[in-house]
Amino acid sequence: MASKRPAEDRASEPKAKKHRPGFKVGPDNLPDGVHRRKVIKIKKDLIQKAKIKKSYAKIKAQADLPAQTVSYEAVEPASQELHPDRQAMLDAPVKASILPSQDELFSKTNPGSNSQRPQQQQRRGKKPAYFEKEQAFAEQQKAEAEARRREFERRDKEKKEKIEERERWRRMMGKARTGGKNGQRKLGKESQVLLERVKRMVAS
Repeated sequence: MASKRPAEDRASEPKAKKHRPGFKVGPDNLPDGVHRRKVIKIKKDLIQKAKIKKSYAKIKAQADLPAQTVSYEAVEPASQELHPDRQAMLDAPVKASILPSQDELFSKTNPGSNSQRPQQQQRRGKKPAYFEKEQAFAEQQKAEAEARRREFERRDKEKKEKIEERERWRRMMGKARTGGKNGQRKLGKESQVLLERVKRMVAS
């Protein structure tokens, strides 16, 4: 049998470089169409951006620009002393206002009037309401609705009274037409009912 290879020979051999597959953007089994073209475009854009970043890093390393140091100058603290003009203005006595007040103007234009300004003496007449027509129309509609409601209630009341009167009349006629003990008609009661009916017919 052949002897095994020593371990040193195996270690001295260069390691085989592993194949690195490219990065994936989206699934592999996309059919040809809008989605596949969109995925390809995104992948190309990413590769282009990576190349630009890589080239920029190379140029920056070659140039080896020194870091720009920003020098800050110490700012002197502002003095607490006031400006001479401002100090003079503050020291000067307070002068009266140049423009006269409204009361003074009123007293000059109307010398005969009282010194005090009259407030709301000349009041104008009552201004017309903005929605006077609409308000009047609404009041009219309300009055008409109230009248209709009253008329409906009156008719309903009359109708109920007529129904009650008819029912009472029917009961009276039923009692009058029923026979007495002997089976004879009660002419006295029936005559009273008929008399009431005649009176009502004459009155109407």
